Amino acid sequence: MSIQALRGRDFLSLADISTPELNALLQLAADLKQGACTATSQKVLGLLFSKASTRTRVSFSVAMYQLGGQVIDLNPNVTQVGRGEPIPDTARVLDRYLDILAIRTFHQADILEFARYARIPVINALTDLEHPCQILADLLTVQECFGRLAGVTVTYLGDGNNVAHSLLLGCALVGANIRVATPASYVPAAAIVEQARSLATGKSEVTITTDAITAVKGSQVLYTDVWASMGQEAEATERLPIFQPYQINADLLSKAGPDAIVLHCLPAHREEEITDTVMEGERSRLWQQAENRLHAQKALLAALLGAIH
Repeated sequence: MSIQALRGRDFLSLADISTPELNALLQLAADLKQGACTATSQKVLGLLFSKASTRTRVSFSVAMYQLGGQVIDLNPNVTQVGRGEPIPDTARVLDRYLDILAIRTFHQADILEFARYARIPVINALTDLEHPCQILADLLTVQECFGRLAGVTVTYLGDGNNVAHSLLLGCALVGANIRVATPASYVPAAAIVEQARSLATGKSEVTITTDAITAVKGSQVLYTDVWASMGQEAEATERLPIFQPYQINADLLSKAGPDAIVLHCLPAHREEEITDTVMEGERSRLWQQAENRLHAQKALLAALLGAIH
């Protein structure tokens, strides 16, 4: 079974897993949401977060507790990580205390280095390059709403950031069409786009454009994120007029498919990348999406720890 092949592995990028493994993870998440049982008795998850977090921190913590394990918050401000201890040293020590480690940091290279020196599974809980755990929840939500993933058209609007990168990879793996509409200077990384196209191999369309209106036509999912990610707050004001054409509002939503839903990874800046009316409207699936962080990450923890019965 594909899910069993994930035991003991790292989850640093959606490109790390195959289509069958991703589908198996989503099925496990759906089963756990419906009350299926699995357990990680006496296992310990470490959370090493250098960036602020609400949904990721709480959902990972609750997921591990519900699986029967424990969580240790390794805040860099109160550990030697914050005083510059080299990553290889920290990784080899934590490897001897923990069963699994989730890291939320800035540079993808740092999490790759952690994984190189730690034998326990390492999870990318967000870097500047990718946010793979978020996309597990997103795909679960789309699957719940449409009964399938293959052939569904997802349009992401806004900054070509870490969420856009992981969404490109995730949609390509499951056969969903993915359109990313951004201002010309804020397109996703070319290497990620090419990787997504390689993963799609004709199963889905990967489109990068600057035209928001064309991108949403016929789309079943409109998705956005903040226009200035963590660490880019100083640019927020100057970005507002550049990104305004990509705001998900009632007018743009009306140009999508009649059954279109709206997603946002949160936190949201209401009336910037998305209007309050759309967030609170009947097409919004934001709170279902946020809840699914718990179920998707519980499935991921169970799979990597080999707690599948």
